[in-house]
Amino acid sequence: MPWYKGKILVEALDSVEPPKRPSDKPLRLPLQDVYKIGGIGTVPVGRVETGILKPGMVVTFAPTGLQTEVKSVEMHHTQLEQAVPGDNVGFNVKNVSVKDVKRGHVASDSKNDPAKGAASFQAQVIVLHHPGQINPGYSPVIDCHTAHISCKFAELEKKLDRRSGKALEDNPKFIKSGDAAIVKMEPSKPMCVESFIEYPPLGRFAVRDMKQTIAVGVIKGVDKKEAAGKVTKSAQKATGKK
Repeated sequence: MPWYKGKILVEALDSVEPPKRPSDKPLRLPLQDVYKIGGIGTVPVGRVETGILKPGMVVTFAPTGLQTEVKSVEMHHTQLEQAVPGDNVGFNVKNVSVKDVKRGHVASDSKNDPAKGAASFQAQVIVLHHPGQINPGYSPVIDCHTAHISCKFAELEKKLDRRSGKALEDNPKFIKSGDAAIVKMEPSKPMCVESFIEYPPLGRFAVRDMKQTIAVGVIKGVDKKEAAGKVTKSAQKATGKK
């Protein structure tokens, strides 16, 4: 084809750059489960979303603020020197009871932007299907990463045009199916979330009620709160060494 001056298909495929894994970001690892294994101890399990997890690292679990040292990291019964984004791993932690950590908690590097709990967060939501109206005070369940926690629509800040994103109305009295809005949400229990721009896997959520998905949203900002969590002896020793 003399008129075509572009790349041939194979060249075009070869020139596609694979997406970069976000391993340069601080660690975020939402826990899927926690096991107590005889002779080993407490083993949280989850997928590394951002950053790197290594043995010897001191991690902070949000939202409790618990700090401890990672003894070892395993994937499919194989010891790893480090786990990168996309890896589903189990990691053994020192001096931690299985009751201290649970599904929905988030592991992070204590020395590099450690994760914290959210007092509240601002989100942009789209209401997919609700039989009535959503008013301030409505408290459905939010599914965000592995967390499953009731959150209150504390304020309806703005109603938006779904296509352009422009504000249509400030402080609407309610929102309904088909509406997009900026809202302030408050978790009923301690919860760790992040803004979508900084940590996408921890910044998107589904709103569940009446056994269905009512709305979906992305988190624009988080009002974080400090948690004076327990620091284990192993974490103190590891921090002292470095």
